[in-house]
Amino acid sequence: MSCDFIALAGAGVQKLHPYQPGKPISELERELGITNIVKLASNENPIGISSKAQAAMEKEFAEMARYPDANGYYLKAKLAERCGVDINQITLGNGSNDVLELIARVFVQPEHEVIFSQHAFVVYPIVTQAIGAKAVQIPAKDWGHDLEATAEAINTNTRMIFIANPNNPTGTWNNATDLKAFMDKVPNDVIVVVDEAYYEYVEFAEYPQTIPWIKEYPNLIVTRTFSKAYGLAGVRAGYAVANEEITGLINRPRQPFNMNSLALAAAEAVLDDHEYLQRALDVNKAGMEQLIGAFNEFGYDYIPSVTNFITVNMKQNAGPLYNEMLQKGVIVRPVANYEMPNHLRVSIGLEEENAKFIRVLTEMSKG
Repeated sequence: MSCDFIALAGAGVQKLHPYQPGKPISELERELGITNIVKLASNENPIGISSKAQAAMEKEFAEMARYPDANGYYLKAKLAERCGVDINQITLGNGSNDVLELIARVFVQPEHEVIFSQHAFVVYPIVTQAIGAKAVQIPAKDWGHDLEATAEAINTNTRMIFIANPNNPTGTWNNATDLKAFMDKVPNDVIVVVDEAYYEYVEFAEYPQTIPWIKEYPNLIVTRTFSKAYGLAGVRAGYAVANEEITGLINRPRQPFNMNSLALAAAEAVLDDHEYLQRALDVNKAGMEQLIGAFNEFGYDYIPSVTNFITVNMKQNAGPLYNEMLQKGVIVRPVANYEMPNHLRVSIGLEEENAKFIRVLTEMSKG
């Protein structure tokens, strides 16, 4: 007997489509049988893993038959010291995506509304729809968050607001003055999640340091990740900082071993590898200048970015161009699913990786 399993799923899940990550190098190798592939699709750190993080993981191998520390005490203690908060204000996650989903599951019910920006991180509408809540998308302002319009959209049904600062996939950001003015307008019973996955890349003094604001705004949650500047995308490590009451609630449904032993050890070690972080930032800055120079030369408009990627307007439907680049061994990211069909998001790679992308772009421009 057959069964309509789709009908058994929750209403929100029935209409969802799975998250589409950047194409892995191994997949393109299988499909086309080519090598020397450059992947500039997933905003990964191109310099590889920190030697300190690698050594810490190797040390853990002998204990892999044991469960990890469910509380992640040592990592949380180091993060608490680094962030200037109490250890009971930290929630650990299997990447920051895990924490974002946890937060939504704790506070949002089907009768609620969740607000986020157009062109903002795709996980926000995914978790909202999975819960069955109403998604309220605010039209973007200069490719980023329109905080004034977001504040005006708040009503009695609003339970949560997601703000990516900096934003993915556009690389835009909101300054401290504007974000604080926004927080002053948000009622205490509306949770504001500021997603700072690209926090380490921003060099501007006007960029908000939001964690100290939690004392003033108890409805504020700040999330960060080790997947980008800290180079740990493969082991999955992220965290949230909030007041102790919110943190306690988030930890209630959190799976006890949602960070494995390798991730815990690597994240703790890389926090002390200041040389590694600085090298990652230097490579990123040089690579950004390299790509911007090429875009200016070719006459392509791009969205100014403070992250480890840059999104460029290809002046036409970018889908065919993306596929043509795949054939030439370069993986970038089309962003039509973000209502940006003419754009490609290009992660910053090593100098030679960026150079290959530029060579392919040159060939395509001439062809």
